[in-house]
Amino acid sequence: MRNPRIYQNTDFAVGDSVELSADAFGHVVRVLRLADGDAITLFNGLEQKEFHAQLYQVTKKSAQANIISESVKTTESPVHIHLGQGISRGDRMDFTLQKSVELGVSTITPIFTERCGVKLSGERLAKKQQQWQKIVISACEQSGRCYVPQVLAPISLSEWLNQPTDALKINLHPRAQHSIMTLPVQPQHAELSTQQGTQQDKQENTQQKVRLLIGPEGGLSDDEIEQASDAGFAEVLLGPRVLRTETAALTAITALQCRFGDLA
Repeated sequence: MRNPRIYQNTDFAVGDSVELSADAFGHVVRVLRLADGDAITLFNGLEQKEFHAQLYQVTKKSAQANIISESVKTTESPVHIHLGQGISRGDRMDFTLQKSVELGVSTITPIFTERCGVKLSGERLAKKQQQWQKIVISACEQSGRCYVPQVLAPISLSEWLNQPTDALKINLHPRAQHSIMTLPVQPQHAELSTQQGTQQDKQENTQQKVRLLIGPEGGLSDDEIEQASDAGFAEVLLGPRVLRTETAALTAITALQCRFGDLA
């Protein structure tokens, strides 16, 4: 019997009965076609727990879930990676966000750069950010993560570079002297939190921190690379081959997890 993992931004406790949110109901009942008595696993993105539940009172418009038990699940990496991703066109951005979450990225800021080629503002930009956040949630449901990385509001590269942080800052450059595996710097432990007061913040305060800058299709311009260097970003290389933006992001995150995180 299927037991899908479902995100819902609700406080859960064993013995409680909760009504599924519109998004959760749509996925569980309309897509998966589950019914009374079927099992689901819920998580709220704020704590390192899963809540095992059973559906009841399933109708065409709503469904209830009875919380039967809970379990602690330790799937978060010991390295906190804040990905600054140059916005790319089409499905490339969606793919990058999805796979970076599977690999353990903690925070994502979409970045407008000279070569991003995407013009978004106002309501269209807000809708795109919501769409990206839904992709992140779906990736957490699939990959077994209990915390949900936040997709922050898209900003310019200069704004992101100048945000205060004590994290190790990394930018990719084909002529760099060091790779991620040989970079003679250890990440720090004090990047300023963007989600003050949550349980996730408390965990992040004990994690190693890295800020990773990835350019869009076509890469960063020479001026942007210089801006990053002036802002203290260490230049690293990923090998002799030219990688697409989505490949570069995932390769760099994998290398960071191998060196500082939980990939052996």
